[in-house]
Amino acid sequence: MTRVDYYNDPNAPKANSIAVAVSAFIQDDEGRILMIKRTDNDLYSIPGGQLELGETLAEAAVREVREETGIECEVAEVIGLYSDPKHVIAYDDGEVRQEFSICFRATAVDGTLKTSKESKEVLWVSIEQLEKLTIHSSIQTRIEHALASSKDTYFT
Repeated sequence: MTRVDYYNDPNAPKANSIAVAVSAFIQDDEGRILMIKRTDNDLYSIPGGQLELGETLAEAAVREVREETGIECEVAEVIGLYSDPKHVIAYDDGEVRQEFSICFRATAVDGTLKTSKESKEVLWVSIEQLEKLTIHSSIQTRIEHALASSKDTYFT
């Protein structure tokens, strides 16, 4: 399945669904950020995905990180809650989803980097290297909030 992210675009299709999603911001001991290159839109992103029935938000974040990167992690805190109706995600099956995502700060505890059906590349990226990657503005915002010195939870 492919997807197209729209943000503040007057030509974006109208949302017809909403689903709970999670993402995880993880840095290693050198301050590098765990990133994936998504298979569905070819953009770089922090790992994340949809909450499944029967799991908590933190469990979903841990599962998504494991599935997409091969890294085991522990969730530490909430960075932000993102529900901006100006950000919609259009899938090739006709679903157009309004953003609703919880971004967590997590710590890597084990594992080896590996790709998956959702990630064609998995890498640790220095803060300086971020500007060389094609990252959607919604993910860039999460990264900026994670790197900010404020400990307040961000929400839209």
